[in-house]
Amino acid sequence: MNRSATVAAELGLRLVVPEQGGVPLTATLYYRGDDPYAIRVAFHVGMDDPVEWIFARDLLAVGMQTPAGEGDVRVWPAAPGQDVLNLSLSSPFGQAHFEAPLAALSGFLLRTFEVVPPGRECDFIDIEGELKELIRWA
Repeated sequence: MNRSATVAAELGLRLVVPEQGGVPLTATLYYRGDDPYAIRVAFHVGMDDPVEWIFARDLLAVGMQTPAGEGDVRVWPAAPGQDVLNLSLSSPFGQAHFEAPLAALSGFLLRTFEVVPPGRECDFIDIEGELKELIRWA
């Protein structure tokens, strides 16, 4: 368990486009021990800079078992026998629905649990450092 440890994984996703099937794209998932509640996903969509979303690690973990999320990010398992996880993202600019490989996501999530075990996230937050930053900018 190391506060500075990181986990990264590159995945092939499918952007679900109604009446057109799907569009393949690549995304990179990142997890940092010093930000133990968050997962970052960088979607490589053909622009110079990827589109990045940040959401809770717990949301991904719960969404592998049962539908999760009520806001901009929702995650839910596919129908039995399918090896994908559904991920829906919405913003004022639009909505996107992705299918992600379940095995690769599970492997990524397990590696994050090795860095910071579930339920131990608060042990990895530098409260003093965060307070110093807040005071510095106040």
